[in-house]
Amino acid sequence: MNLLKALVTVSGMTLLSRILGFVRDFVIARTFGAGLATDAFFVAFKLPNLLRRMFAEGAFSQAFVPILGEYKNRRGDEDTRHLVDHVATILSLALFAVTAIGVAAAPLLVWISAPGFSADAGKFELTVALTRITFPYILFMSLVALAGGILNTWSRFALPAFTPVLLNVAFIAMALWAAPYFDPPVLALAWAVFIGGALQLAIQVPALHRIAMLPRPSLDWRAAWNDPGVRRIALLMGPALIGVSVSQISLLINTIFASFLATGSVSWLYYADRLMEFPAGLLGAALGTILLPSLSKYHASADHEGYSRLLDWGLRLTLLLAAPAALALALLAVPLIATLFHHGAFSAADVLRTREALVAYSIGLTGLILVKVLAPGFYARQNVRTPVRIALISLVATQVMNLAFIGWLQHAGLALSIGLAACLNAALLYRGLRRHGVYVPLPGWGIFTSKLAVALVVMGTALWFAAGSDADWLHYALGERLLRVALLTALGATAYFATLWALGFRLKDFRRRAA
Repeated sequence: MNLLKALVTVSGMTLLSRILGFVRDFVIARTFGAGLATDAFFVAFKLPNLLRRMFAEGAFSQAFVPILGEYKNRRGDEDTRHLVDHVATILSLALFAVTAIGVAAAPLLVWISAPGFSADAGKFELTVALTRITFPYILFMSLVALAGGILNTWSRFALPAFTPVLLNVAFIAMALWAAPYFDPPVLALAWAVFIGGALQLAIQVPALHRIAMLPRPSLDWRAAWNDPGVRRIALLMGPALIGVSVSQISLLINTIFASFLATGSVSWLYYADRLMEFPAGLLGAALGTILLPSLSKYHASADHEGYSRLLDWGLRLTLLLAAPAALALALLAVPLIATLFHHGAFSAADVLRTREALVAYSIGLTGLILVKVLAPGFYARQNVRTPVRIALISLVATQVMNLAFIGWLQHAGLALSIGLAACLNAALLYRGLRRHGVYVPLPGWGIFTSKLAVALVVMGTALWFAAGSDADWLHYALGERLLRVALLTALGATAYFATLWALGFRLKDFRRRAA
C-alpha cells in the first residue's frame, strides 16, 4: 500500500469526522441549549470519554500494535490468531467487569466528578441515569481499538479512520428525531453514545472476518493470561498509560490556571484549541496511525535501514504539511475565528482574545505534530518508558512556563506553554532516536529546509496582504466571511505548493510503500 495514499485516506476520514463534530455541537446547542440537562449529560459523558482517550486509543493501542506486528511477521498466522483471541478474552472480561462496576457505582462517580450537583437532587439523579447509559461506551471503544489495531496492522486504514463518524451521526440523528420520544429528552443523547459505540464496533466485524482475524474470546482467562504475548502487552501498557495520563493532567492543570484569570479565559482557550485540533488531527494522528504498523514490521524483521528511512519520510512530510498549517493559523486567526464563532453572544472582544490564544498555540503546532511521528519510533521498538520520561519532563516544563508567562500573557501564556513544551518533547524524542542510532537522517535536509523556508515566506506574504484588516472581518456578513476564507485558503495553498513545485518538489518524491 502507498503510505501517502493511506495518509490522504485517514486524513480525509478525520476531516469528515471533525466537520460532523461541528454539526453535532450545533445541533445539540440548537435542540437542548445550555442548562441543567446539558450540564448533566456532559458530566456523564466525560468519564467514559476520558477513559477512551487514556486506555483504548492511548495505552492499549501503543502496546498492542507493536506486539501484533511482531507476531504477524515472525510467528505466522496461527500464533497471531491465538494472540488476538487471548487479548480479546482478557480485554473483554476486564471491560465487562469495569463496565458493571461503573454502572453500579454511578452515584459515587458523579459525586466525585461533579460534587456541586449533589445540592440539586433532580440534577444529580439525572446525571446518574445518564452515566449508567453512557458508561458501556468504554467497553465498545476498547474493543474498537482492538479491531482498529488489527486492521491497521494489515494496512486496512480506511475503515478504522471512518468509525468516529458514526458517533457523530448517532448524535445528530438522536438529537434531531429521537429526542421528543424520551422523557427527559436529553436521554436521547446518552443513548446516542451507546448506539454510536455499538455501531463503531459492529462495522469492523466484517472486515476482521475477511482477513481471518475476527477475535474469538472465551471464558478461559487463565489460558489467555498465560500467553507470553498478552503479558508483554500488559507490561507495556503500564508506562504507556502513565504517558497518556500526563497530557490529560497537563490540560487539567491549565484549566485550573485559567479559572483564576479573567472570565472567558477557559472558553477562549477552548475555541482556540478546537481550531488547532484540525491540523493536529488531520496530520499528527493520521501520520502516527499509518507509521506505527510499518515501523513495527521493520523492527520485527530487523530492517534497521528501512526503519530509519520511514522515519525520515515521516519527518519530511510532517514539516512539509505542518509548517504551512501553523503559519496559516497564526496569520488567519481573526478570519477563521470570526467566521466560525463570531455570532450571537460571541463578541468582537472574544474574537480578539481567542486570536491571542490561537497565535500562541500555532507556535508549537509543528512540535505537537512531530511528537505524533517521533513517538511511534519508540513504540514500534516496544520502548514505552523513554517517551514516558520525556512526557514527564515536558509536563514539568509546561508548569514552569505557565508560572513564567501567565502574569504578562494571561490565557495566551497558557497556550504558549503547551506549544513550547510540545517542541521540547519533540526535540528530546528526536535526540533519543539519534543517540540510540535508531534514526539516521538521509542526505538533503539542508536543501529541503531551505526550499521549505522560501515557500513559507511566499505563502506568508500572500496571506498577509490578502487577509486585510482584522477590524473589517468583525463587520463582514457570514456569507462574505465564508467566501473570503475560502479564497484565502486557496490563495495560500496555491502560493505554497506552486513555489515548492517551482523549486523542484514533485508528488512522486513523497510516495512510499508500506512495509
